[in-house]
Amino acid sequence: MKRYDIAIIGTGPAGLSAALTAKARNKSFLLFGSRSLSPKVQKAHRVLNYLGLPNASGQELQAAFLSQIEGEGIEITEEKATLVYPMGDYFSIQAGSGIYEASAVIIAAGMAPQKLLPGEEEFLGRGVSYCATCDAALYRGKTAAIVGYSPEDEGEARFMREYASKVTYVPMYEGAHELGSGIEVVRTSPKEIVGKMKAEKLVTSDGEIAADGFFILRESVPPSQLVPGIAMDKNHIAVGRAMETNVPGCFAAGDITGTPYQYMKSAGEGNVAALSAVKYLDAVNIR
Repeated sequence: MKRYDIAIIGTGPAGLSAALTAKARNKSFLLFGSRSLSPKVQKAHRVLNYLGLPNASGQELQAAFLSQIEGEGIEITEEKATLVYPMGDYFSIQAGSGIYEASAVIIAAGMAPQKLLPGEEEFLGRGVSYCATCDAALYRGKTAAIVGYSPEDEGEARFMREYASKVTYVPMYEGAHELGSGIEVVRTSPKEIVGKMKAEKLVTSDGEIAADGFFILRESVPPSQLVPGIAMDKNHIAVGRAMETNVPGCFAAGDITGTPYQYMKSAGEGNVAALSAVKYLDAVNIR
């Protein structure tokens, strides 16, 4: 398996800035995210304080970002990273149905606005998962419930149906959903995940949904669940001036490190995080 120098998680201003710096420093890297880059940027009405692009709309800023990374030949791996596991001198990254390796990691995945459901953290790995594609094979002939936060998650529901005997899909967004036979669409509000030794039911505002497995497909995985053992400062990843975390070789940048939630701040932190990752790699190679 190829081991990259750096894995960058997130395609907002912080992740893109980190990728540009890694490219300039001739490091091999993977950039996990979406070609639509950042929904938060895209939906912005006007961005008044981004240096060099005064009074740009979010769509204009997004187009400028995409043009620059395409001009540099930077590719985006369109898979959601769901677990970054420190392995000593490298990291194992679970994304989509694949496993990747990198010597350093930069977490720039932004902040998911949703709070964890009661019971979600307790049953993680015991009937609760953040990736239907990754764990679908575990539910062959069983039942699954999926809470989706964007239309893209419907693809994971269809993939899960190839294995599970029945899939219940709970969309947390507007729109029509024709997902095919064996997939029941239920419009409701999830409240809690309950069970004994493992997750057994999703409690909603309209009742309960029983299943063998439950998948919460937020735009980004809560940072405390993404990197086991990472130190937190309330809801954010705790970092130092060099954007380093308490996990050697793991850096963070952007909204995920705390306020202010500003695009200029995120881009600057992405640059610092990448430079720090390069310095870390150079030190490791020297030893």
